[in-house]
Amino acid sequence: MTSLFKKIIAIFSLTVVLAAGTFAGNTEAASTVASNEIVSSAKSLVGIKYSYGGTTKAGFDCSGYIGYVYKSKGIYLARTAAGMYNSGKAVNKANLAVGDLVFFNTTGKGVSHVGMYIGSGKFIHASTSKGVRVDKLNDPYYWGKKYVGAKRVATVTVAKK
Repeated sequence: MTSLFKKIIAIFSLTVVLAAGTFAGNTEAASTVASNEIVSSAKSLVGIKYSYGGTTKAGFDCSGYIGYVYKSKGIYLARTAAGMYNSGKAVNKANLAVGDLVFFNTTGKGVSHVGMYIGSGKFIHASTSKGVRVDKLNDPYYWGKKYVGAKRVATVTVAKK
């Protein structure tokens, strides 16, 4: 009976490993998106009003907006800016790529705002005063002074023309 039990355990273990391997490939596929797609999705929401705690087109807060854009591409992120900052791979400001998340300290208490880098020194985000909009990352009057860092949470590929 011991031999039969060992065979059953071995078969079950092999089944679990094979099943997990099947889904492991899907994780990488789900974390890759074309740069033109993510920017297009993000820009299509410009003008939507700010709403504290908002996660829908009826109104977004900063992390709700970023989460919504990425979720539309099959990538699920933490709900808050601070949670998003605790995920992904740190990226030097000089090495930003389209789709990287950029973080700011707007309250004096650590990471409190998130946006998405869209290239050419610009980022898109849900502003408390003007809703979803594009701003300059190095704006000397506000954003440049509030910048904390950036994270790469997905593989964003440059679209072929």
